[in-house]
Amino acid sequence: MSLLRSRWWGGPLDVEQLARIAVHRVRDAAAELAAARELEVSVETTDALIAASFAAIENLRVDGRAPQPWGEFSGFVAARDGWVRLHGNYPHHTAVLREVLGVDDREGLEREIGRRDAAEVEARVFTAGGIAVAVRTEEQWLAHPHAVAAAEEPWSRVEDHGGRSALSAVGRAGGDAESGPLPLVGVRVLDLTRVIAGPTCTQLLACLGADVLRIDPPHRPEILDQHLSTGMGKRSVVLDLRRREDADRVRALAGQADVILDGYRPGALERLGCGITDLEQLASQAVIVSLSAWGEHGPWGRRAGFDSIVQAATGIAVRCGTEERPGALPVQALDHATGHLLAAHILEALARGRAVTVRANLLGAARTLLDLPARTGELAALEVPRRRVASEAGVLEAVPPPLTLDGRTLAQDVGRYGAGRAEWLA
Repeated sequence: MSLLRSRWWGGPLDVEQLARIAVHRVRDAAAELAAARELEVSVETTDALIAASFAAIENLRVDGRAPQPWGEFSGFVAARDGWVRLHGNYPHHTAVLREVLGVDDREGLEREIGRRDAAEVEARVFTAGGIAVAVRTEEQWLAHPHAVAAAEEPWSRVEDHGGRSALSAVGRAGGDAESGPLPLVGVRVLDLTRVIAGPTCTQLLACLGADVLRIDPPHRPEILDQHLSTGMGKRSVVLDLRRREDADRVRALAGQADVILDGYRPGALERLGCGITDLEQLASQAVIVSLSAWGEHGPWGRRAGFDSIVQAATGIAVRCGTEERPGALPVQALDHATGHLLAAHILEALARGRAVTVRANLLGAARTLLDLPARTGELAALEVPRRRVASEAGVLEAVPPPLTLDGRTLAQDVGRYGAGRAEWLA
């Protein structure tokens, strides 16, 4: 099936093509797994579902309310010699910006950054544990030491780490009268991810029937609207891996899981005994995923990052901007595309009975997007296919994952944040 169809976002970069590449890959992987589990079902997608799902939080409505996805301290700020992009959606990152710059509000933030060079702001905020990056052109980024070091690191790679996957012990796929047959029924997924890319992946797995258990720390809770936009079908648990008993519980869950995802910055969970090497030893028959912003090697290999920050560093923001100021992609496409690519790798590994480690990074998605040929053409207006689902926060009108099974969308209710039990359902 050709990917060269209409555009619905426009702009200088072919974001639609990146989205289709990832979603069509996961569509084909879901069909392969369904066949492997003796499930006769047609797996499809549509442009409307793809476009809407890549703007899931923007399309979310909570009792009619639209979320405010960006914090006061997030966004572009003019520096003395250019621009910086800040990420202050999470309270702990906002606190760093307040402390480093000595400000209390957006006006003070802009004033203080305007007195400094962009590279100085980037370095000082990073050293203090915050998130900021100097806005660079593509040429400037390609000359950066991390871009040079990570030049050969692909968007994703798959490595065998064990023998055969344990999926064969799960049996055939199942479902119920309401949902119809689902290809991941009986599959256990331990979700140690946050923000968009990882949770988007695990939401799709949950809506395909998996038992998804997401773990979050008590001292850094997920933003509620973020949870609501990626929480369909999951159970949410709060555990503090700094406490030995909670870390032991997570390791026990990992040892019984079929799929485990780590979306924290590389190395963050190693000191807690839950790093990728630990997980490979604990769950030798599982599919294990390592998700990072910048890749796992090079000067920035252990830095945290976000879609918007990667856009700004790599030249995407300049490409999407004007002569007056940088701009951004119409959606968090690096996150969503990477999340769907991860889901495709997981489904493929399960279908083929492989115990693998999948490594993916947002930087690779940025490179892939920048390498796509530019396209022009009239924009198509697409319907937003929201579905009404229940949640702790009220009635949600939410966009389901971008696949259908025999024409059925995959919408499920969103469970209460932190209310789950740290155990598998069966």
